[in-house]
Amino acid sequence: IQLRVSHRKFGNPGEKLRKKHWNLDELPKFQKNFYQEHPDVELYRRTKEVTVKGRDLPKPIIKFHEAAFPSYVMEVIVKQNWTDPTPIQSQGWPCALSGKDMVGIAQTGSGKTLAYLLPAIVHIQHQPFLEHGDGPICLVLAPTRELAQQVQQVAAEYGRASRLKSTCIYGGAPKGPQIRDLERGVEICIATPGRLIDFLECGKTNLRRCTYLVLDEADRMLDMGFEPQIRKIVEQIRPDRQTLMWSATWPKEVRQLAEDFLKDYVQINIGALQLSANHNILQIVDVCNDMEKEDKLIRLLEEIMSEKENKTIIFVETKRRCDEITRRMRRDGWPAMGIHGDKSQQERDWVLNEFRYGKAPILIATDVASRGLVFLTLRWSLCGRR
Repeated sequence: IQLRVSHRKFGNPGEKLRKKHWNLDELPKFQKNFYQEHPDVELYRRTKEVTVKGRDLPKPIIKFHEAAFPSYVMEVIVKQNWTDPTPIQSQGWPCALSGKDMVGIAQTGSGKTLAYLLPAIVHIQHQPFLEHGDGPICLVLAPTRELAQQVQQVAAEYGRASRLKSTCIYGGAPKGPQIRDLERGVEICIATPGRLIDFLECGKTNLRRCTYLVLDEADRMLDMGFEPQIRKIVEQIRPDRQTLMWSATWPKEVRQLAEDFLKDYVQINIGALQLSANHNILQIVDVCNDMEKEDKLIRLLEEIMSEKENKTIIFVETKRRCDEITRRMRRDGWPAMGIHGDKSQQERDWVLNEFRYGKAPILIATDVASRGLVFLTLRWSLCGRR
């Protein structure tokens, strides 16, 4: 059961920030429509289960070259050995490159990070250079530091090719290095709402140059109680910005946020609006009672771990259960480590690296701690709830 967190947990976020009063006539103009339509795309939406709502909808991009990304971006894409864009990239890129506000509803693993980062690079390259004291041109808000760090990894990879600087700011880490990045000037800033509010109130950065705003996993940010911070942050950004909102679900709270922040937006749905399991993953449900669960888990691990490259995640409901299973498995000789919200950021990063590189191929995690994590080599995932 997910409980909405009261804003009182965070005090009165952004109380030192005054709402900006923008005069559009005085703001410098900026270009945001870079889309060139390709004609050969008629059946694509139907076959890929892409549905769209909105006015003046650009057609989807079928091949990478149709997006007309700069050559330095295409060189990085070619190195990845990808064949075609994912459905959300295919439809999201032309919408974003057209300068439209948009909502993308897609499940995890759909390729949404590149769906908003590559158009962000094109957008930034068409804006004036940063001057001393300027804040970022592109702001990505994410609910957790793990997701923010993942987005930063992608931004850094593509930013190097385009000579754009990016940084990642989040709580639970020293402020000094993050402040230095912001003071040196970055075109892309990936941030969790709480830490960004802190820096804005202290004058360590500003959003007067921000013209490209991304709200990643908006539904989760609302579930975690970040709505007051999000609203304070958006007040600091010019109203004619381009805004892209991404969500796995489309509840009324997210719809209201879209109505408040986006103008004449396009909505893209990949598959059904209701949250469902990823159809590309084989899921086996073994219903058993509590007394059988541990024996079944050991038998499955013996089978799974017989191949050295396999990795396993065991999800549990509570932090206490996570610690109990981790201790028991390590006592019995299994290479297991646990992760949950009570562990420090340094410890969580260390555990994830041990798992990612195969030194501890069994990870026991609470579902909250595991949110936003991506492991490209994961072979098996066990659920500890049934």
